Amino acid sequence: MALRIRAGSVHPVTAPPISDGAVLVDDAGKIAAVGPHARVPTPPGARALEFPDAALVPGLINCHTHLELMHLAGRNPEPGFAAWIHRIRELKDATPPDEFRRSAEQGVRDCWTRGVTCVADTGSTGAVVEALARLGGRGIAYHEVFGPDPALAEPSLARFRDEVAALRKWTSFQVGLGASPHAPYTVSADLYRAVAQEAYRDGLPLAVHLAESREEVELVRDGAGPFAELLRARGIAVAAQGCTPVALLARLGVLRLGTLCIHAVRLDARDIALLRDARAAVAHCPRSNRAHGHGVAPLAALRAAGVRVGLGTDSVVSVGDLDLWAEAEAAGWQGEEALRMLTIEGARALCWERVIGSLEVGKAADLAVFPPTALYRPLPPPTALVTVVAGRIVHQARAEIGGAR
Repeated sequence: MALRIRAGSVHPVTAPPISDGAVLVDDAGKIAAVGPHARVPTPPGARALEFPDAALVPGLINCHTHLELMHLAGRNPEPGFAAWIHRIRELKDATPPDEFRRSAEQGVRDCWTRGVTCVADTGSTGAVVEALARLGGRGIAYHEVFGPDPALAEPSLARFRDEVAALRKWTSFQVGLGASPHAPYTVSADLYRAVAQEAYRDGLPLAVHLAESREEVELVRDGAGPFAELLRARGIAVAAQGCTPVALLARLGVLRLGTLCIHAVRLDARDIALLRDARAAVAHCPRSNRAHGHGVAPLAALRAAGVRVGLGTDSVVSVGDLDLWAEAEAAGWQGEEALRMLTIEGARALCWERVIGSLEVGKAADLAVFPPTALYRPLPPPTALVTVVAGRIVHQARAEIGGAR
């Protein structure tokens, strides 16, 4: 069924806002028309919704989540980052598979409630790619692989291959699968290189936690610090690489178009040049960075260099919720600039800008409607009135069902 939504303001993002505008969605879930209300037709049989005081925008894009961990919110008080990571692993090991599935579904629905129509999720259980497929969501599920011991790189790779093969049944045009060799403190150089080669051969995008913390830099550059101590306690040899984490992954062939570098806080000028030259992108998670005391990413320098940057919430274990508008505020963006970062710039970071991220004829109809004057406040209310994925209404606020005419 075709769908027509009229709103007090329509924000295409790649074109100026439209007062009293409308968007027409065809029965294939694509945008058929965008413009002033009087110029957008209402085909016979189309469902029509009207929000005369609200803002209609492209669906928001969350460039970094861990939706399988929704059940762990508030359960990790460890102050040190290395200890916090270790505790996350313990909590995951104690979680039954059904709990991950429930968390993933809750996370997808929570995103829809907040006007988020696409997620770039990293996880190790496969619960999120399954949830996206079953619920009709959109996103990329980067499947994590771990293995800091170079002697175990081959079995880690074999296990990763088997898990990815089993998860492919959930993929579609809307749901993509990627690879996530987790981080320099959990993945050996041999495993990084092997997974990168495998991903390149199979057309899988990559996501890596990179240059996130002081402890990570100490491990890679100096072979020292709390991560080095934890690895040596497991009998794993640690050697100083004498370079930054970004330089290490560039050397190992991990950085390329389609690689999403998560956090990217601890960067120098050469790191930024390496990211630019590799055409890699960054998922910026300012509230998580602040919560863990990692510092502030050099956003101005990244954007000036032409590195594509999207915003992510990270896990609720770090920040407590999935509020992307709060991330935009933490990064210093408001209004139309914030909206742009949460939509088309996020789509570019994921290499999906031809499909989503703006209200343009022919693109997928991923849309959200926010309450009156939402975009002209420091922060919009976190809850959307309506969220649409590929032309299908996936969320509608109960209080607004009667109010949408």
